[in-house]
Amino acid sequence: MQKMRQHKRFPWRAENKVVLHSDGDAFFPAMLQAISQAHEFVLLEMYLVESGKITTLFIDALLQAARRGVKIWLLFDGFGSLGLTGPDSSRLADPNLQLAFFNPITLCRLFNVDRLFRDHRKLLVIDGKVCFIGGAGLADEFNPAAFPQRYWREIMLEVEGPVVADWVDSFQRVWRRATHTALELYSSAPAAPAGTLNCRASLSFALVHREIKRAFFVHARRAKNRVWLATPYFVPSSKIRRTLRSAARNGIDVRVLVPGPYSDHPVVSMIGRRFYPRLLLSGVRIFEYQPRFLHYKAVLCDNWLSIGSSNFDRWNMRWNLEANQEISNKEFAERFACMFAEDCGESVEITLEDVRKTSWPERLLHWFWSRLDRIIAHVSHSIFGRKGPLE
Repeated sequence: MQKMRQHKRFPWRAENKVVLHSDGDAFFPAMLQAISQAHEFVLLEMYLVESGKITTLFIDALLQAARRGVKIWLLFDGFGSLGLTGPDSSRLADPNLQLAFFNPITLCRLFNVDRLFRDHRKLLVIDGKVCFIGGAGLADEFNPAAFPQRYWREIMLEVEGPVVADWVDSFQRVWRRATHTALELYSSAPAAPAGTLNCRASLSFALVHREIKRAFFVHARRAKNRVWLATPYFVPSSKIRRTLRSAARNGIDVRVLVPGPYSDHPVVSMIGRRFYPRLLLSGVRIFEYQPRFLHYKAVLCDNWLSIGSSNFDRWNMRWNLEANQEISNKEFAERFACMFAEDCGESVEITLEDVRKTSWPERLLHWFWSRLDRIIAHVSHSIFGRKGPLE
C-alpha cells in the first residue's frame, strides 16, 4: 500500500475576509444559508455526523441544492459518522450528490491498525468562493435549540478570498485518498479578493505531516506578549509543555483554556490535570470553563491565530487528519482575544493551592489514568512506527 508521503504546504494568501461565528446559533444558520445560495458545487468534509435535528436540516438543504443542479461531494469519517442512521444515509441519494466515507469501519478490518487513522477535519466549501472551517460537527450537541443550557461552546470561521482555493485543493486530495478517484472541479469565477487579511490553509496528516504543530512552535517561540491556547482535550506532548513553560518564564502572558465540569470525555480532563503543577509553577495560567463543554480549538500568539479541528492531545497529533485556518492580523487577533478573555471570565482559574487541595481519591484517579495514558501512548508509538498512515 502506498504511504501518504507527498504533501503540499500552502503559502500565505492576502486579501481575504474572515467572519468569526460564535456558537451553533450563529454558524449553523450561516452554513445553511451558504448552501442555499450555491450555484456550482458544495464540498462537505466532516468527522462527527449524527442523525438529529441539525443533520436533518443539512440533508434537506443539500438535497434542495442537488435538485437545482448543484454538484455535491460529501466526505464523512467512517468512525465519526457511525451515528448517522441508515434512513438518513439513504436520503443522500441523488444523481448530483456523491457520498463517501473516509476509512470506513468494516468487519474484515476491525483489528487492522489502519482503522485508527481518522479524518477529523470540519470543512464546508461553496462554489470555491466561501468556506467554513472550525471544530463543529453535524450533531445536536452544538445546537442551542436542542440543548439550551448545555450546548457545546464552539466557533467556526467563514472565509472568503484567495485562500478558499487551497481548501478546495485540500478536499480534492483527501477525496482521492478516500475513494482512489480524482475529483475535478471547475469554478466559473475563482475567488476574488474579499478583504485585507493574510490567511493560510494549515494541514496535518498524523505524524507524517505535522504542519499545525510546527506552526505553533514557531509562533509561540517568537511571541513577545501572549500565547493563549484553547483545547477541549489537553494532553500535550512534553515539547508543547516545555514551550508553554518557557514562554511563561520569559514573562509572556501564557493562558490555557480547557473544559471544567462538563466534558464528553471526563477521563481526558483528568489526565490533563496531572500537567497542571509544573505549568503553574512556571507561570502558565490555567482556566477551566464552567458554563458548558468547551469544544473549540485555537491558538493565539501575539497577532497570529490558528483555529480549526486540531486538538492538543497526543492521540490527535498521532492519528488524525486535521485542518486549521491560520490568520495574521492585529485587528482580527484582538477581536478573538476579547472573546477568549470573556470565556476566561466565565472560567475558574486554577491555582497551586487548588492543586494542593486535591483529595487523595482524586489524586489516585489522576495517577491511574495518567499511567494508562502513558501505556497507550507507548503502544501507539510502537504500532505507528513513525511510518505514517496508509492510503
